[in-house]
Amino acid sequence: MRFSELKDKEVINICDGRRLGFVYDAELLMPSGELKALIVPGPARFLGLFGREPDYLIPVGCVTRMGRDIILVEVQGSYGREKKGKKNYS
Repeated sequence: MRFSELKDKEVINICDGRRLGFVYDAELLMPSGELKALIVPGPARFLGLFGREPDYLIPVGCVTRMGRDIILVEVQGSYGREKKGKKNYS
């Protein structure tokens, strides 16, 4: 699957039913090019005027199913990451 096809898919957490948004980036393991995690932008704060919440970093191991237009993930607890690039896989 190409990344351009992956960007058109919406990510939904099946644990709590939340729509997390659309994939906008991916974390790759170099030099093999293996997909490590999907990155989804965090929700906007107060009408988008005060920036965004931290991005969601979803490990590939949490992906349960990829459909034609959605990606179902199973993530318990927090799936955000710090603004400074620190990863939180809790």
